[in-house]
Amino acid sequence: MYGYYGYDPYLILVIPAFLLSLYAQYKVRSTFNKYSRMPNMRGLTGADVSRRILDSNGLYDVAVKPVRGELTDHYDPRTKVVRLSDPVYNSTSVAALGVAAHETGHAIQHKVNYLPLVLRSTLVPIANIGSSAGPYLAILGLVLGWSGLVNIGIILFTAAVAFYIVTLPVEFNASRRAVAILGETGILQGDELTSAKKVLRAAALTYVASAAVAMANLLRLVLMTGRRRRD
Repeated sequence: MYGYYGYDPYLILVIPAFLLSLYAQYKVRSTFNKYSRMPNMRGLTGADVSRRILDSNGLYDVAVKPVRGELTDHYDPRTKVVRLSDPVYNSTSVAALGVAAHETGHAIQHKVNYLPLVLRSTLVPIANIGSSAGPYLAILGLVLGWSGLVNIGIILFTAAVAFYIVTLPVEFNASRRAVAILGETGILQGDELTSAKKVLRAAALTYVASAAVAMANLLRLVLMTGRRRRD
């Protein structure tokens, strides 16, 4: 049972991804805070920009509402609401406008049925179960010697990993849409647009890190299972 009750020889696989995750969190917060002190020349708020982009794309039925917290911004496709956090909704910073445009990009993806977004939405229910229960079921199966339970756990967790992987093109595409719209409409120009790009690139790194952590944990789980079966 070596490696299941004490020392885990495969834990080293997760450490680099975990360190990347810590760096990504630091990077997104420090970059956002830096450019939160840079107001845009037009004096527009994050809410203003979201509303303008939505209306210019015929998305009059999508609302823009504030949400509590920091970096809690998101688009809810079920209620068709772009929710902007406190540091974004009423802020005139280029960081706020970049984030607001990014979240509005998700609303545009929803309108055009962007395939990766559709796929991610389909994976949500099983991914929620897989990320929370999958690893525990697999480990329990290893301890009890129930290969069927191990397989179920791995399958569920694989679905969660697939969700993280599919999230990458969804987020990258939303950022590309945001940058293009901000530049083409003249909402941000020159250094302002460059600064907004830096904020979005830092945010994208957090999704890369999440996918890396999930894949490393899945590999660790598969290797643990293979070793147990050999033993």
